[in-house]
Amino acid sequence: MDFELFCNKSLRQGLILDLGNGLHTSSIHSVTLQPNIIRMNAGFNTKPTLETGNIILRPLQENDFEALYAAAADPKIWEQHPNKDRWQEEVFRSFFKGALESNGAFTITDKSIGKVIGSTRFYDYNSVNDSIFIGYTFYTTNYWGKGINRAVKEMMLDYAFKSVSTVYFHIGATNLRSQIAIERVGATKVGEETVAYFGEAPKTNFLYAISRDHNYRKV
Repeated sequence: MDFELFCNKSLRQGLILDLGNGLHTSSIHSVTLQPNIIRMNAGFNTKPTLETGNIILRPLQENDFEALYAAAADPKIWEQHPNKDRWQEEVFRSFFKGALESNGAFTITDKSIGKVIGSTRFYDYNSVNDSIFIGYTFYTTNYWGKGINRAVKEMMLDYAFKSVSTVYFHIGATNLRSQIAIERVGATKVGEETVAYFGEAPKTNFLYAISRDHNYRKV
């Protein structure tokens, strides 16, 4: 186990107990994590192509910037997000660089029109805790409220639970819209963390989790 992964494990041990057996939690407190610095390893393939209905997730490539920025350049997408300036090109370039370096980011494409409509990613795979994160997800506003987020999350959960027993989510403390969305998928709030974003100021996030034995498709 490398040093960065050890630090990540040690920080989270003080926060969450027995997540694989019913999502029990300790008292909520804050720790600082840097999800972008921990690289994936052979224990979890973070670059699959995933497909369902009219939606396809493809591993992010350097030449995806223009198409993805076109999807992201709407201030409304980020109005409840901890980092509200990502609609600005310079800020989004930093976000995009972090996405590439995470080695687990995707474009989300509407297959029916061949258009990129957002992005998401896997990150912080932890073989010791048998877990991974899903996050950094956004969609163009015309796809809100149409079941796309749930379809994407279920597809990613189906894939992740072939390899891990717990999936975590960071949701901004002020991002009520995303908190409601992730709770509808069946995730449970288990704590709070201060997340150091790639190239952006640290912000408080709520930590949600869902275990493999939870029937999230029937929530």
